[in-house]
Amino acid sequence: MLLREKPRIITALYENGTLMELTCEEETAGQLLGNIYIGRVRNIVDNIQAAFVEISNQVICYLAFQDLKNPIFTSAKTGNTLKVGDELLVQVSKEAVKTKAPVVTTNLNFTGKYAVLTTGSQRIGVSAKIPEDRKSELKALVQPFADGDYGFVVRTNAKAASEEELLQEIRQLILQYQELCKIAAHRPCFSLLHKALEGHMTHLRDTYMDSLDEILTDDPRLYEEMLSYLSCKQPEDQKKLKLYRDPFPLIKLYNLEAALQEALRERVWLKSGAYLVIQQTEALVVIDVNTGKFSGHKQMQDTFFKINLEAAKEIARQIRLRNLSGIIIVDFIDMERREDRQMLMDAFEHSLKQDPVKTSLVGISKLNLVELTRKKIRKPLHEQLTQACPVCHGSGYLY
Repeated sequence: MLLREKPRIITALYENGTLMELTCEEETAGQLLGNIYIGRVRNIVDNIQAAFVEISNQVICYLAFQDLKNPIFTSAKTGNTLKVGDELLVQVSKEAVKTKAPVVTTNLNFTGKYAVLTTGSQRIGVSAKIPEDRKSELKALVQPFADGDYGFVVRTNAKAASEEELLQEIRQLILQYQELCKIAAHRPCFSLLHKALEGHMTHLRDTYMDSLDEILTDDPRLYEEMLSYLSCKQPEDQKKLKLYRDPFPLIKLYNLEAALQEALRERVWLKSGAYLVIQQTEALVVIDVNTGKFSGHKQMQDTFFKINLEAAKEIARQIRLRNLSGIIIVDFIDMERREDRQMLMDAFEHSLKQDPVKTSLVGISKLNLVELTRKKIRKPLHEQLTQACPVCHGSGYLY
């Protein structure tokens, strides 16, 4: 669900009637994420294996050497060693978070509905959510288009796409890359060569469309914006877009004010009467599972197992809902039976796999703490709402 509350747009995604994702982003032309610039190396710090690159006046970004893959230099260059003053193409891969600068990479990504062209690797990758037999078909189909300058990642949406739809997009992405390289040679430093879609439109593009039933908006401007995008990029999905005309506000219909407030609370109650405590620190996120008001009548270990299973499913949802990332530590209730611990980990991993953002379940530490990591891309919800988010009287769109 996406709602315009000037100067913000609220996005909410529902799966089977349950709210799974929620963002509240400023409606501004200042978005950096996904943009491609001609940057200039301002400083190189060998002891942290990174460089700092200026992409516009006083906007300094962090470039890790491990992300320095097949760089495209736009200034005269001798040798392969990165030097202060070098000008090269970089793409913003992570937003600024708290005191940390935005992160850039020389691995340029051009994203479509079915595939991503990437300059950091010449290999063909396929989404893990695509069946194995279909993976080999798609890989063989795309392989002839990869060359020494770029490769491709085939996205989940390609699972149901026709060969012609996928190949047409591959050709468009190659043309987009070639055009950018062509104009880069004639543009000055700090030029913005490619502006990424705004955050709310990125959500629309990245949602797995086969599982999307409806895109609903009560804002005419957002409706026209999405209609234009879908008609050009995803005409087969146009029929899912509808304009909500009822006088009762969409934000009230889906009770999003309460949802935003609940998504910021430390304590999350479970249906059983147990609860989670979610605390975010500078270095990591800690989630504790507590029995709370739960009053099971079975054996104690059965009670703990039941609470942990319920908690695992809700934790996976809360991670998506709040956009938690980085290192996440979960303290489940201790269980004595090894088979219970294994079933819990299997259930937790299954729930985490529903997340479109890469999430890795590391395992259980010697202190019986469950460790996982989630890729950092956008700001967590609590940082998006650092300034008051006016969600009381507006319109927007829902999907």
